[in-house]
Amino acid sequence: MTDKQTPLQKRTLKDFIAFIIAELKPRGKIFTPFNIITAPILALGIILVVYRLINGLGSVVTEAPGFPWGIWIGFNVMVGVAFAGGAYVLTFVVYILRSEKYHPIIRATILNGFLAYVFYAGAIFLDLGRWWNIVNPLIGNKFGVNSVLFLVAWHFLLYMIAEFIEFSPAFAEWLGLKKIRKILHSFTLGAVIFGITLSTLHQSGLGALVMMAKPNIHPLWYTEFIPVLFLVSSVFAGLSMVIFEGTISTRVFGNQLTDDFRRSYDDIVLGLGKTCAAVMFVYLFLKALVLIHGANWSLIATPMGYWYLTEVVGLTLIPCILFLRGFRDRNIKIIRMAAILTMAGIIINRCNYVFIAYKWYVPLSERYIPSWQEVVMALTIVFAHIWVFRWIVHRMAVYRKPPAWTIKEDRHAA
Repeated sequence: MTDKQTPLQKRTLKDFIAFIIAELKPRGKIFTPFNIITAPILALGIILVVYRLINGLGSVVTEAPGFPWGIWIGFNVMVGVAFAGGAYVLTFVVYILRSEKYHPIIRATILNGFLAYVFYAGAIFLDLGRWWNIVNPLIGNKFGVNSVLFLVAWHFLLYMIAEFIEFSPAFAEWLGLKKIRKILHSFTLGAVIFGITLSTLHQSGLGALVMMAKPNIHPLWYTEFIPVLFLVSSVFAGLSMVIFEGTISTRVFGNQLTDDFRRSYDDIVLGLGKTCAAVMFVYLFLKALVLIHGANWSLIATPMGYWYLTEVVGLTLIPCILFLRGFRDRNIKIIRMAAILTMAGIIINRCNYVFIAYKWYVPLSERYIPSWQEVVMALTIVFAHIWVFRWIVHRMAVYRKPPAWTIKEDRHAA
């Protein structure tokens, strides 16, 4: 909403309906390569989702006895939640440590994190055999409070609420709700503290889920420190996603970027790259300790050992070195390349725990391979996230400056 528009509280119902209809209209070019590719997948995916909900889980997924989870959990949930880790890291840096350097990207990061939980954590809904029982943990019906899934479910729900509160001032600005925006803005710090606490718990909680499958996970991956590794890796995974997402957004939404954003963006990326390198060093140190403590050296010279080295050396150590080199030489391209490699490493790492290094001894013919329906629905979740992100950025002050009246209010509050 611009400063010249009438505030929502002064509009009639007819004006409000007209405003919403106008905002629903697409902005920019419709027939872009991205839209042409993703729109059919989204349409087919939505049909498959409805079909799955009506006819049951077995109507669309591959049946593989002994493999309880598939691509929706291994990719959408575990990978998606790790990539959303940038939100809790940067909110801690900006709101707790008071580092204004990263403030220009904080709203985009929070929005991306919030949508990741809405869509990727929402993939759990599709993976439930009896999807209507998803409300059981909330209403107190037939659930186990000692279950890790119960813990994760509540963490996901509460963290989504916390991130929505963190981003809600942007919604209030869009609708011109000055008084409500002021109230919501006052909740931000509390929501940030609450959200950071929840993030440290559920990022490690996802790792705790796979600890119960010790006999089925390859010894090179299994350790009692899986929750710690999941938490640490979520830091550089999330920041790598911030770098990747920022690279695309600066091109797609270039006309919305403020002068301050343009001037500081290179320094922001360099800072993120430096942080990624430091956290990845800690992660590699922990992985080395686990390998030494487990005395699994002999397994390195096996096919699964080579795959382990690909993940740890090729997609963790090498990106760590590239992050350091990019920061030292102030080379943004190298940092972006390192971020992409890091994201690939996180995808492989999380999928290893669910179905690649899980029951590795089972013949390929008996292993889990996702059906085409599962793949389409997984892509639908990803593309829906991107479409909603783009829709919000085009209408709210995510990258561009917020209305002038908000700046005056924030200064007065400070």
